[in-house]
Amino acid sequence: MAEPLITLKTNRLCCHVCGELFRNPATISCGHSFCMPCILHRLDCDERNKRACTCPECGLRFSSRPQPIKNTTLADLVSDMGRQDAKRKHQGASTQAPKRASVSCVETGTSSGSNVCVRHSCPLDIYCCTDARVICAKCASAEHTGHTIGYVREERRRKQEELRIIQTKSKNILQEQENKCKNMGRTLIQIQEEARDTQDSCESVLSGIIDSIQRHYMSVRKLIRGQEEQAAAQVEIALQTLQEKMEDMKKRDAELDWLAQTDSDTLFLQNWPSMRHLCEKDFLHPLLEESEDPLLPFEFTKRAVDQLGEQLEEFCDQRFALISETGLSGATNMTEDAEPKTRAEFLQYACFLSLDPTTAHEKLAISAGDKEVRLSPLSRNSPAIRYPQRFLLRKQVLCREGLQAERCYYEIEVEGDQAEIALAYKGIDRKSRSKLSAFGANAISWSLDRSTNYSVSHRGNSVQLTTSPSQRRLGVYLNFKKGTISFYEVSDRMMFLYKVEAEFSEPLYPGFWLGEKCCIRICDLRLDELLTKPERFVERDGLKIGCPPMGFPNVK
Repeated sequence: MAEPLITLKTNRLCCHVCGELFRNPATISCGHSFCMPCILHRLDCDERNKRACTCPECGLRFSSRPQPIKNTTLADLVSDMGRQDAKRKHQGASTQAPKRASVSCVETGTSSGSNVCVRHSCPLDIYCCTDARVICAKCASAEHTGHTIGYVREERRRKQEELRIIQTKSKNILQEQENKCKNMGRTLIQIQEEARDTQDSCESVLSGIIDSIQRHYMSVRKLIRGQEEQAAAQVEIALQTLQEKMEDMKKRDAELDWLAQTDSDTLFLQNWPSMRHLCEKDFLHPLLEESEDPLLPFEFTKRAVDQLGEQLEEFCDQRFALISETGLSGATNMTEDAEPKTRAEFLQYACFLSLDPTTAHEKLAISAGDKEVRLSPLSRNSPAIRYPQRFLLRKQVLCREGLQAERCYYEIEVEGDQAEIALAYKGIDRKSRSKLSAFGANAISWSLDRSTNYSVSHRGNSVQLTTSPSQRRLGVYLNFKKGTISFYEVSDRMMFLYKVEAEFSEPLYPGFWLGEKCCIRICDLRLDELLTKPERFVERDGLKIGCPPMGFPNVK
């Protein structure tokens, strides 16, 4: 019985280090095999260079030097393959002539361009579809029994049709690719042109902004010159009046000295009453007091410009970051009725707000230009001013501005554990001892309560939300026309909390209630109005002062 031949790929029996057939094959712990001399040499090199020992094939690092183990099975396979190769060469030498005699006629006939079978001298008019060879009739009957057979001419016609279909498809694909290349080329040119146009447009806008700031800078310089002239004139007038007063007092002092030194009692008594009256008048109004510090306008101007610079810098950083974000992700085209989704879209409806100190409870302290309110930890020694609009019993405050524009958006920052962010009509009760004066406890106010969890209150009914506070900044979006109030947590994205639906018949005034150790700050979102819409600002003493946007009622 003949020894079965095992078919192996030679590269499977080659060492990964030297590339030759294995010599004394050995296996390491990762499972890969190498020549014993090759792997030992590699491991020695790693140790000499103070490197971690690694497998040359998979790169696995070993914590300690692996111990190669001789692979007997692999050594036997290499040996068997050597014997099979030798036997195959011996058989090939003994059967070389018969094999050449049995070569297909396609190899002996058509290779030289002849249409006649060299072996049988018959025409090559048969095509074996199974072997894909051109043969003669005798070859077909002798060597291709059971195969699918056809005539050469007919098979050429069929293959010619297949070739035509493939050529057509290939040409169509090539044409499509050429069209795509042309379109991409045109698109590339359009991209370059659009980039240049966008750069020119942005440069024009930014240049206009710089020009606008320059104009405002010149107006500030003019304001400072006016303040200087006005303050100097006031001081000069006061100085002249003071000097005249001093001259009068010197004359009166001389008269007093003369009266004190006179020897005539009659003369002394006759002049003393009038002299005493004049002295008492001087004592009541000794000097002309200044109504205010003449340097105060300069301090106000510097403070206002410093604050404007900080706000502009912060605004530019935020807005250009938003421009980059929306530019990369693609601008969102909003229809007139579409609700905003990103913070950049909400900021289009940012409104101006300021706290009204005349409405604040006496324990609330307002600061930072009427933008910040906190619960004052100190009790007041002097009685608070009794404003009729003040909340008497609840630690609440309203804003000056009533919101009735179609869309309004503002943000506030909260420090502390408990606070209420509300919107209310101006006529909310501010003196009642009942809960009707609390935000959200009546029909004319809506409140987002922030504590351990969020809740929304109206008419004394509360909707408990499962969301716990995770951000200090909150956003309030009012659609006055649709009658909705939406509350959001604001970070790098807008996290929706709740939407209130109602019918609003009056302007809504933002308001706040503060718990212990709480502070609420109104965020300034409308700095761009100073640059893009100067008509939304009124001029006071030469400076541009922000006022409520169009559609807001004036502050009473």
